[in-house]
Amino acid sequence: MQKTKTTARARRTFIMIYIAYIICFIDRSAISIALSYIGKDLHLSTATLGVVASAFFFSYALMQIPGGWLTDKFGTYRTIIVAISMWSLFTVLTGFAWSLGALIIIRILFGIGEGAYPSASLKQITEEFPYEQRSAATSSTISSNYVGAAIAPMIVAPFIATLGWRAAFHTMGIIGVIFVIVYALVLRPKKQVQREAVDSKIIKVPWKDVLTNRMLWQFFLVVFGLSVVTKGLDSWMPTYLLQARHISLAGIAWMVPMPSIAAGVGSITSGFILTKFFKGHEKMMLALTSLCATGFMFGMYLSTSVMAVIGFEIMTYFFKSIAFAGTFALFAQLVNEREYGSAVGIVNFGGQLAGFIAPIVIGYLVTMFKGSYSAAFLFIVFAAAIAFISSLSINSKKIKEQQSSMLASKMEV
Repeated sequence: MQKTKTTARARRTFIMIYIAYIICFIDRSAISIALSYIGKDLHLSTATLGVVASAFFFSYALMQIPGGWLTDKFGTYRTIIVAISMWSLFTVLTGFAWSLGALIIIRILFGIGEGAYPSASLKQITEEFPYEQRSAATSSTISSNYVGAAIAPMIVAPFIATLGWRAAFHTMGIIGVIFVIVYALVLRPKKQVQREAVDSKIIKVPWKDVLTNRMLWQFFLVVFGLSVVTKGLDSWMPTYLLQARHISLAGIAWMVPMPSIAAGVGSITSGFILTKFFKGHEKMMLALTSLCATGFMFGMYLSTSVMAVIGFEIMTYFFKSIAFAGTFALFAQLVNEREYGSAVGIVNFGGQLAGFIAPIVIGYLVTMFKGSYSAAFLFIVFAAAIAFISSLSINSKKIKEQQSSMLASKMEV
């Protein structure tokens, strides 16, 4: 009977976390879609609008590690409620922005609020799902990132076109507030769990153990390398197709969402592939899929037709997402719940750091080489190689030891 209750709660948790991620991406994407309207209304230049867009990512990246620490200290339930409440509030306030300074401050605070969510959400998945199901549940959760990115424009653009950018932000923020109330009611912890959470506050996060964990930093490098691939292609692929290949995305609009769809499929299947076909050889899956992503990306660069370019891009995203979600799926098997939030916060910071660095480096390389994207693609290939090498460097013996230790501790409980 207890097992049925646990399974039901785990399913509710997954649904709530998944929906929250989609709302998160809708709120996050809104600023990019609304930039031109905001610039016209507040009389801002294109360069200034770039600062507005990057303000969120700056604070969001810096919040990954503190967000993980807060999750371990105060628990996933409370941290998630605060995170969703904060980003929903600042989504509403974005619609009230009256100047450049106010807009930047609001977006920085938005990033701080949202920055605690990834660590808290992934930790809540590991808390609610049985150990044997952690990998599949984690990789499936990560697929929400791609689903959210794919559907966000379809929701945000009509909102802005119909309501105007200010009212659109107000509406989306209110939706977030309503959702956090639903989340709080649906996943309200039992009194016994609440008492345990209060007692756990006196336990300090073992930062020395976390920071000296060599395997953690290997995972950090894997996520960093894979994220350079995604963030680099996301930010520069449309410009590359237009400037270097003279391909307008308007004529192939139906193909634009395909890479995100492929990435979503890759994420959902990643945990299953990891546990079904690579049990005991998990690092090989990460290495092989990273290598495949690198090969298809190079094929995309060498392609001469539109269909080939998009086809290779789809395969790149597919294998990259398997490797990326698989990294977090494996990581969920190796870290105990006490320090999971802090540890996964550090790993996820690698991805956000890549998101900050990749577009800047690629833009610099394209400028340095007078419009040629050759050096930029080599940079992305080098980043993928970092993920490949870091995957191979993970000690398989330590993985097995840690898995056995984690499974034994769960059986004792």
